[in-house]
Amino acid sequence: MTKESWRNIFLAGIIVVIFTLGLRAIAPDSVSAPDFDGRNPKGEVVISVARGDAGSEIAKKLFEAGVVKSSEAFFRIAVIDQRSTRIAPGEHRIQGNISASQALEQMLDPSRIANLIVVRDGAWQSEIVNQFVSAGFSPKSIEAAIKATQVPSNFKATNLEGFLYPAFYSFATGETPKDLINEMLKRFAFSTKEIDWNARSGFTPYEILTIASLIETEGTPDVHRKVSRVIYNRLAARMPLQLDSTVHYILQRRGEIQVSLDETKLNSPYNTFVRQGLPPTPIGSPTLASIEAALDPEPGDWLYFVTVKPGETRFTSQYQEFLSFKALYKKNLAAGLFK
Repeated sequence: MTKESWRNIFLAGIIVVIFTLGLRAIAPDSVSAPDFDGRNPKGEVVISVARGDAGSEIAKKLFEAGVVKSSEAFFRIAVIDQRSTRIAPGEHRIQGNISASQALEQMLDPSRIANLIVVRDGAWQSEIVNQFVSAGFSPKSIEAAIKATQVPSNFKATNLEGFLYPAFYSFATGETPKDLINEMLKRFAFSTKEIDWNARSGFTPYEILTIASLIETEGTPDVHRKVSRVIYNRLAARMPLQLDSTVHYILQRRGEIQVSLDETKLNSPYNTFVRQGLPPTPIGSPTLASIEAALDPEPGDWLYFVTVKPGETRFTSQYQEFLSFKALYKKNLAAGLFK
C-alpha cells in the first residue's frame, strides 16, 4: 500500500539554484550609504538577474530601477549577509523605494521570481516537461534538449528519469531548456557528491537510484529507511514488490492512494504487481534523503507496510497482521481521513 506524498517544498530545507555573486570581502567604511527607510514602497519593477551577475551588478540594477536609494547600500548589505549568495538568476518582481535589507529579502523570495520551474520531490520527467511548457518553452525545444543531454557517466541509463534533481530553478531571459536541464544535473551531482553509489554489494548505482525513487513515493521521510528495508527484504525473498506507486507511474496519475484490481494486472515492465524485481528505470526524481535511505535501510524483517492514516505507517512481517492494517486503512479511508 502506498502513500503518495507531495510535501510543500516551500518549507525549510527547500533548495534553490545557487549561483555565485562574486562578492569580494570588504570592510564597509564608517560613512553610511544613502538608504530608503522602506516605509513607503512604490509599485513593482522587474529586476533581471543573469547567471553569474556580481553583487555590484545587482546593486546597480536595483539603484537604476529605483528600488534602493543607492547601489552602495545594497552592496554593503549583500557583503554582510551570506544569504545574498542564494539570489537566483531570473526575473524578480521587486517593490520600489524600499530599504536595502528589504530589497535583499524580496530578491530571496521565490514567490517573486517570474521565470520559475519547480521540480517537486519525486517528480516524473513528464511532469517536469510540463513545467517547461508552462514556463513558455516549446515542446520541440524541450524534446531536443532532452535528447541532446547525456546522463551522468557512472550510471548505465538510457534516459534522464531520476536525475533531474528536486529544487526551484529560475531562468534568465535567453536561457534555453538545455541550460536548465544542465543546471538540474549539476544540482544532482552537487547534492549527491558524498554518496558512495557502490556501497551496497549486488546493486548497481542505477538500481540504487531506482530504489530511492520508489522510497520517495512510498512514504514520508520518517519511514524512508523502513520502506527501504521492505523493498530489500522482498527482493531477497523473490517476492513481487507490489507497489502502488509503480502503477500510478504507468498511468501517469497523481493524487490517488490506491489502485484497482484491474490496474494491478496492467502489462508493463513497471508493474511490480505482476513482475518481480525492480522497474527498468527510476519512477521519479528522488531527494538525497531517499538515496541515503536506499543505501542504509533500517534493520528489520518487515515484508508489508500500510499507511493506515495520514502520518501513521505500520510495518509487519506477518501477512495476517498486514490484512488487519489494511482493514484499518479502508475504515479510515471511508471516514474521510485521507482527504
